[in-house]
Amino acid sequence: MAYYTLKTIAKTNDYMAVLRETEDGYVVRIVRDKDGYDEITTDFISRTLFESCLRTGYLTKIEEPVAKMAVNA
Repeated sequence: MAYYTLKTIAKTNDYMAVLRETEDGYVVRIVRDKDGYDEITTDFISRTLFESCLRTGYLTKIEEPVAKMAVNA
């Protein structure tokens, strides 16, 4: 499975995982940090849009998403 970070304004740890490749594009799972909880969606992205996002830097390939750790104060 390939992982990509998403460029965001808020500097959150949002990422996308490619679940499956199809003839027309990719089935992806997007994980967004929403004020301390993860919003997870599964969607389709066309091959053309995916390649454009890589070229423009909106998506950056990573080895694996960083696991969040709770810190006790």
